[in-house]
Amino acid sequence: MPIIVRLDVMLAMRKMTSRDLAARIGIAEQNLSLLKSGKVRGVRFNTLEAICSELGCQPGDLLEFQPETEEA
Repeated sequence: MPIIVRLDVMLAMRKMTSRDLAARIGIAEQNLSLLKSGKVRGVRFNTLEAICSELGCQPGDLLEFQPETEEA
């Protein structure tokens, strides 16, 4: 998948656990785990806003586009 989720990196930089973040923004820890692993098909803007607000970051700090390479 060409979109890489860097939520685990931001959590480590902020020395925060997934459990703490999930509790602070009011979502289930399991849903945050799915987002962190990149196994979701989308994320609501209000969830993204809450994550960025709590971690003090920008959406671009959490998401990275990595184009798929074509094999010859």
